[in-house]
Amino acid sequence: MTATTTTILVTGGTGTLGRLVTERLREEGHQVRVLSRHTQPYAVDLREGGPVLDTALDGVDTVVHCATTLGGGDEKAARVLVDAARRAGVRHLVYISIVGVDRVPLPYYRAKLGAERIVEESGPGWTILRTTQFHDLVLRVLEALAKTPVMLVPSGTSDQPIDVAEVAGRLCELAVGEPAGRVPDMGGPEVRTFTDLARAYLTATGRRRAVLPVRLPGRTAARFRAGGHLTPDRAMGRTSFEDFLAARAGEPRAGARTRRSA
Repeated sequence: MTATTTTILVTGGTGTLGRLVTERLREEGHQVRVLSRHTQPYAVDLREGGPVLDTALDGVDTVVHCATTLGGGDEKAARVLVDAARRAGVRHLVYISIVGVDRVPLPYYRAKLGAERIVEESGPGWTILRTTQFHDLVLRVLEALAKTPVMLVPSGTSDQPIDVAEVAGRLCELAVGEPAGRVPDMGGPEVRTFTDLARAYLTATGRRRAVLPVRLPGRTAARFRAGGHLTPDRAMGRTSFEDFLAARAGEPRAGARTRRSA
């Protein structure tokens, strides 16, 4: 990484990913401002913008855009941020997106793809990184599915979860570098069926549940079964789902596993 100190704004800087990006950039000696809806002094709803956003961007060299909302509004937020960044003379805008946003017709994915296009047309230099789903998200899904005596999981569907800390490290590398456009995707170390992931979760938590694969209807489910959200050729992560679960339980992490199942 470059030794040059820069002023960097991290949107969504209190979230799962943004917090780690912020911590790492500060450890490297950069001046980092955190923007989120509820954190002072830069409490901003990016869908609305306003004077506080302009103040947050004043003197900023690079923006790492981690803020997102499952309820919609990512495109509007991206446009508001891009317009403000252009006014402030920001040199570099880094955006984190998701593998498959151009292949899986999920409304949230379509919004992320729209935000990508806004960033690409922004004017400042830009970098976009797409990654697979974080371990944390897969865990939340499995926790919800395990609330019933039988875990119903999507049949014929795999995932390629990645450790959020590894994504944060890659984003920091990109943030302190030159604008690079759309960089290669970044995926977790293993492609795993949901049935396999569910059983790994049950083993790690000591729960007893029957796991029942269920075929989900619809075009979106079909695209997930076809692997539209996977990038097996870009398996850059090192931390397996079992490593992640062990770390959450306070156990030492083992080396990343090499098993791969489709």
